[in-house]
Amino acid sequence: MIALSLAEIAEIVGGQTHDIPDPAIQVTGSVVIDSRAVEPGGLFAAFRGEHADGHDFAAGAVDRGAVAVLAARPLGLPAIVVDDVQGALGRLARAVVERLGTQVVALTGSAGKTSTKDLVAQVLGRKAPTVFTPGSLNNEIGLPLTALTATAETEHLVLEMGARGIGHIRYLTELTPPRIGLVLNVGTAHIGEFGGREQIARAKGELVESLPEEGVAVLNADDPLVRAMADRTRARVLLFGEAADAAVRAENVRLTKLGQPSFTLHTPTGCSTVTMRLYGEHHVSNALAAAAVAHELGMPVDEIALALSEAGTLSRWRMEVTERPDGVTIVNDAYNANPESMRAALRALAAMGEAARAEGGRTWAVLGMMAELGDAALAEHDAVGRLAVRLNVGRLVAVGGREASWLQLGAYNEGSWGEESVHVSDAQAAVDLLRAELRPGDVVLVKASRSVGLERVASALLEGEGAVR
Repeated sequence: MIALSLAEIAEIVGGQTHDIPDPAIQVTGSVVIDSRAVEPGGLFAAFRGEHADGHDFAAGAVDRGAVAVLAARPLGLPAIVVDDVQGALGRLARAVVERLGTQVVALTGSAGKTSTKDLVAQVLGRKAPTVFTPGSLNNEIGLPLTALTATAETEHLVLEMGARGIGHIRYLTELTPPRIGLVLNVGTAHIGEFGGREQIARAKGELVESLPEEGVAVLNADDPLVRAMADRTRARVLLFGEAADAAVRAENVRLTKLGQPSFTLHTPTGCSTVTMRLYGEHHVSNALAAAAVAHELGMPVDEIALALSEAGTLSRWRMEVTERPDGVTIVNDAYNANPESMRAALRALAAMGEAARAEGGRTWAVLGMMAELGDAALAEHDAVGRLAVRLNVGRLVAVGGREASWLQLGAYNEGSWGEESVHVSDAQAAVDLLRAELRPGDVVLVKASRSVGLERVASALLEGEGAVR
């Protein structure tokens, strides 16, 4: 964070200083909400959580070098006391971003947000210092914490924005007003909470509504609900996709024998070839989104194509591909799942399986529940199970309770009988089955909603013998 005195911070957040001997002392380190992450010169924000109260750890934060605590009550140690710690954190983030004048790029969508954010960050990082959301810290706490890591050298601030209801993205845009707003897609993630895709589109469109007249709305031309958002913004619109009228588009899309996408990137300033290190055709749309942002910020097409070709996975458990010494390949995509991302992962597995079968290997889909689908849960799980069969996935292992049984039932009803599909109770049962049956050349996809914790299956298969942890 840029250096600010405690007096300045108190004025920005509307707080009162308590037990601070010298209000001119500056915060020169990071703002954190985990007392264990405190750096000398930092600021500790004490949140009351479901299981713990950050105020109980404030003394330890000061002992580790925090200059003060952003708190909801006096603590008998250096503190800036406010009525609402979350609101104060947001006000501080907005003030810092305004002082820096950095270029804010915000993005949202039902699927692919984190992967695309990582691509945007890697491409723009070749041009100038770039700060971006780590992992999926895309909510009302994670977003301001990310913004507060920007410094005077930061030229680009790339922020992922998530939403679980109407008004969430509008709130985030008020904390860090973007000039470039990118909307990827409108799918069915969290449809149980929103009530329908039209409501999801309404929520995602809050991003383009927030843009200034001199801003740019980067929209997916291939998604009708996203394309329609052009009518909801005063900003200039830049379309990306495979549609003929997209300013940034892909042609000659194909997959390598390992399932990595290759295509010709077209922009208003020229074209160039991209061959990605990532796996799955769904990354073409993500790459076009990143290319559109980079084009808008003045990067030449050849440099964009090179950056996309060299970009890797920055966030864990998202299509992490690891080959074991025995020739078994583990694809850990277990961070989260929704119907769109599940279908994309299965298609990527199928593409990788073509090369595997040539070497005598098989494809395995180890899948678990997709959460927050509401009344659509049965149909969506059934459809994913059926798709696994249609894509000729060799073995489906459905892990967990009722929703997992729907995955297996869908596969069964589609024609996957006998040992081709199986329902197991938990992660340990899945690991036991796989350890007994995997052979060199097999490719194993592991994917489910975050709450299922199937990353433990991938870890156990990569670490060798031992129980799931």
